[in-house]
Amino acid sequence: MKLLHLDSAATGSQSVTRELSASIVARWREAVPGLNVTYRDLDAQPLPHLNSVVLAKADPAVAAESEATLQQFLDSDVIVVGAPMYNFSVPSTLKAWIDRVAVAGRTFRYTEKGPEGLAKGKTLVIASGRGGLYGDNSPADFQEAYLRQVFGFLGVDDVRLVRAEGVAYSPQHRSDALAQAHAAIAEPLREAA
Repeated sequence: MKLLHLDSAATGSQSVTRELSASIVARWREAVPGLNVTYRDLDAQPLPHLNSVVLAKADPAVAAESEATLQQFLDSDVIVVGAPMYNFSVPSTLKAWIDRVAVAGRTFRYTEKGPEGLAKGKTLVIASGRGGLYGDNSPADFQEAYLRQVFGFLGVDDVRLVRAEGVAYSPQHRSDALAQAHAAIAEPLREAA
């Protein structure tokens, strides 16, 4: 089994999502003998944002990196994404990565009946961090809702969530939110069994 671990937070060691995604991956390693883990830090090594050069594959090095990124996603059974909420959405580095894996004919296609996701059979675990409190159905949530939508569009319907929110309210809120999120990490593993 192959697991792709992505971090996108720009806050380094202070990152809630980096802490949570590392714990999620550690639990998967414990639960799945022989798990093959690939790590990618989208903040330390960002992909260029989608532009005309990327789309035209005008730069061979960028085109090769885009293909390798897509193949890494396609080869993975489990994807763990550290996804903080930045300005109600995801970091632009994570969006740039998504732009490389949302590829017509490879991870989705359009049919006479509408779009069809081609990246079926994968599990996505989102380590979500939020400074404020948004809950499950906030109209201000363009982070978790976006990730569920885009990965669902690609055919990934096994989406699990580990969330710490309200972490900017106070040190106590942060501590409590992280404790609750760490306690919730076991749930995605039980669902996978």
